[in-house]
Amino acid sequence: MHIPDGFLDMKTAAASAVVSGAGLALALRWAQRTVAANARPLMGLAAAFIFAAQMLNFPVLGGTSGHLMGAVLAAALLGPAAAVVVMTAVLMVQCFLFNDGGVLSLGANLFNMAIAAPVAGGAVYALLKRALPGQRGVILAAFVAAWFSTMLAATCCAGQLALSRAAGWNVVFPAMFHVHLFIGLGEALITTLILAAILRVRPELLAKAAIPGSGPTMGMFLLWGGLLALGLALFVAPHASPLPDGLEYVAGKLGFEHKASAAPLLPTPLPDYQLAGKTGNWSTGWAGAIGVLVVFTLGWGMALVLVPAARNEAVHGASLH
Repeated sequence: MHIPDGFLDMKTAAASAVVSGAGLALALRWAQRTVAANARPLMGLAAAFIFAAQMLNFPVLGGTSGHLMGAVLAAALLGPAAAVVVMTAVLMVQCFLFNDGGVLSLGANLFNMAIAAPVAGGAVYALLKRALPGQRGVILAAFVAAWFSTMLAATCCAGQLALSRAAGWNVVFPAMFHVHLFIGLGEALITTLILAAILRVRPELLAKAAIPGSGPTMGMFLLWGGLLALGLALFVAPHASPLPDGLEYVAGKLGFEHKASAAPLLPTPLPDYQLAGKTGNWSTGWAGAIGVLVVFTLGWGMALVLVPAARNEAVHGASLH
């Protein structure tokens, strides 16, 4: 669902950038008040894992593909404010390192996937989790919220395309809704599978309202989580589905794919997830592994700035949800 440059007119792109900037500023202030200092490594890990998972396109009915967005996954683990930070780190690296999403369209992509999806999806998850007790309630809440977050992001994207007159609302909204209806089910299934696994190994991450303290167990969780993200990027991502994603499919179907800029506004070091001058599976894998390390560093670095180490650990008991 990453919008390339050319699909949006300048007014829509500029308005999206202003709204996203304001939303990110609010989320950063929110995160400063609510995120515990010992949540910083988990923010880096969440960013790295979501980045790797987004490389794993899966086939969907109708000749298209989808991938995990991860907004509700981040919100379930860290709360909506930290989820906005994590998703912003992922999208920024994708844009400036891999040319995945246009520079001028970054504001729109941030609004759809880093602000609207984790905030609204996180709110749906929190409400349903309160209404549905137990681990089954967590899983069902995550399933519904993840599907909702995908449909919301797709609807926002359709609105931006319609405002830019890339296609009329009466055609682009049904097309985006229909395609992402199935992609959203994949998002929901993957999100719930991941959360179910976390419930088995670290249930306190979802059962409590704060991130548990650091220690050997948390250290092993971060280590294995980091290795899993690297493994997905290195060995699985090169074999992801080559079918067009939902937005690419809709652009081709409605005939506005030619609007995409032929060349990126800014040169990127690893365009299309390939090492410079290289192609093939290993090139994709190593480019993805580099991306995992960069996203982890950026996510953790943003958390370090947001949450100084000297912060009183009383924040540890504050609600992230």
